[in-house]
Amino acid sequence: MKYRDSVLNFIKQSKRVLKVSKKPTRDEYLNVSKVTGIGIILIGVIGFIISIIAQLLGG
Repeated sequence: MKYRDSVLNFIKQSKRVLKVSKKPTRDEYLNVSKVTGIGIILIGVIGFIISIIAQLLGG
């Protein structure tokens, strides 16, 4: 019974999440894309700088 109750509870919560959620607008989608792109570029630049510093110190 405990397993069945947990599955039913999960289904109930999943339905609630799907009911509350909505499709993002074009502006929201563009903002998320911009922030994600900036984050990827920033992580790449930081990695590149660390790589250059490691080569200068180690080599």
